[in-house]
Amino acid sequence: MNNVTEKFIYFDNIATTKPDNRVIEAMKPFWSERFGNPSSFYTFGSEINDEINESRKKVAELLNAELSEIYFTSSGTESNNWAIKGYCFANRKKGKHIIISAVEHYSVSHTAESLKQSGFEISIAPVDRDGIIDIDEFKKLIRDDTILVSINFANSEVGTLQPIKEITDILKEKKIAFHTDAVQSVGHYPINVKELGIDMLGLTGHRFYGPKGIGALFIRKGIRVLPLIHGGIQESGKRAGTENVPGIVGLGKAAEIAKSEMDEYIPKLIKLRNKLTKGITEKIDHVKLNGHQNKRLPNHINLSYEFLEGESILMMINLKGVAAASGSACQSKALKASQALTAMGVSVELAHGSILFSLGKYNTEEEVDFVIQEMPAIIEKLRMMSPLYHKYLKEKKEKQKT
Repeated sequence: MNNVTEKFIYFDNIATTKPDNRVIEAMKPFWSERFGNPSSFYTFGSEINDEINESRKKVAELLNAELSEIYFTSSGTESNNWAIKGYCFANRKKGKHIIISAVEHYSVSHTAESLKQSGFEISIAPVDRDGIIDIDEFKKLIRDDTILVSINFANSEVGTLQPIKEITDILKEKKIAFHTDAVQSVGHYPINVKELGIDMLGLTGHRFYGPKGIGALFIRKGIRVLPLIHGGIQESGKRAGTENVPGIVGLGKAAEIAKSEMDEYIPKLIKLRNKLTKGITEKIDHVKLNGHQNKRLPNHINLSYEFLEGESILMMINLKGVAAASGSACQSKALKASQALTAMGVSVELAHGSILFSLGKYNTEEEVDFVIQEMPAIIEKLRMMSPLYHKYLKEKKEKQKT
């Protein structure tokens, strides 16, 4: 354990975030005293339904959406699945072609892939070295039978922001629907669905200091999406199942807090992010920042360390009491090179040596200083054990002789 704090330094906020205490307090009554079923006719139940709609309003306000355009789900993954499958099955008579980017989360890429079994065709839009959609190549993929485009608001691993408005302007002319996976972005970056022309947007509570097990899907009025879950008439008949009331209340509170405080903690995160990036890259050689230098979420730092495996770095910093990641939480245990990084043109070897530090509003400058202090010795020790590094040194020495 480190000498900064008796607990871990938590730099893995893309995996999940620590719930805000105000969120926890808001949820408490709905575990015990206010346990009624929102679908019940009597007051004890109907009052709970009022609380659900109050939370719906708070989520809508965070996105500048209408209350009737917010539907609660179990997670960001369900939201993205519902948006893509639900829209495609509802509009398959218009066409069966979908476009996604090469740097999507599995909840988008695997969902799109599954639709091939139902006769849909998928095209993959390439990205540049920074992870940004190549607009010219993207335009070439659009066909007369294209019905849906799904591009993440920002990549979960490198934090690169996509040119959403530019994309939606292109699609609006062709009357093609647009969905964005904003799971990593909501609560960390201002999103206005009306101004950006977004048709569907997936989010989840636990990525911005809310509870796990609750998500939401924004569906713009007029967009037809079939339900994936059938049963009762919950969520305006579009998503059956008794509502997760504590989760919904917690999500609403998290949205309310984000709307009022995001402008305050974003500059803090940017300052910490830049300090950590500069501290590591100045003290350690052969380190590459992945993603765009400026067009990125305020809390992502993805660095590749040459000659090393990311898992070995993670184990070493874990011994120092620091939690970080080598990719998205959904693929970090797969021991595969990051799909996003390789799509950006990063070599497999370099992608394997990437570490992601994702900061949150509870992180401190003291924690950043500790990581900057500890990383050089960790990297040096691991490189001394790396055959790749010794090969590099040998080749370098031979070149100097000639």
